[in-house]
Amino acid sequence: FMTSHPKDLSEELIEVMAKYPSVCNQLHLPVQSGSTEILRRMNRRYTREQYISLVEKIRSRIPEITLSTDLITGFPGETEEDFRETLELVRMLRFDMAYTFIYSPRVGTPAAADPDQVAEELVKDRFGRLLELQNTISREKNEACTGKTFEVLCEGVSRTNPARLTGRTEGNKIVNFTADGVCAADAEGKFAKVYIDAAQTWSLEGRALEWEES
Repeated sequence: FMTSHPKDLSEELIEVMAKYPSVCNQLHLPVQSGSTEILRRMNRRYTREQYISLVEKIRSRIPEITLSTDLITGFPGETEEDFRETLELVRMLRFDMAYTFIYSPRVGTPAAADPDQVAEELVKDRFGRLLELQNTISREKNEACTGKTFEVLCEGVSRTNPARLTGRTEGNKIVNFTADGVCAADAEGKFAKVYIDAAQTWSLEGRALEWEES
């Protein structure tokens, strides 16, 4: 499994994303930790400051971009100060979404053999604090979308409510919405203008105002 890495995000790629409207305004940029020391231990090849600078550069060129990341708690050697630096980075950069993980050893890796393992109870506590913070931010960012209209690509019937359709914005935000008189089979794969009237932590809710012409 491969995922994006900050070292591979060139200025040229940022410019292409900013220039072409056919490219979605969404980027997954894993940071893993807000501590430069832990990033060094992970062999990530960038510092906290370099990552922050990269995000600032992206947002200056693509102000409406939706940014998600990966975060790990409990990597060997992580101190409370290292963890606080991660929390501070999350508060500062305010990711739209984050995939949060508890470190688990992989046989044969240097980290698995590191004697400086973090106690399980401490790791779980940090994970809970991190998740609570990110969930609050995700909810706030979604609430900022209420009262606005977005173009949504319909993917079909909502899995949680068969009376609604579901789709995604160009920023990859999930939208569950009503569409009076519209057949789900006909709507799938089409774009709709959707007015957002409610927000959840991981999704938006609304109603279709109009559909693209066939």
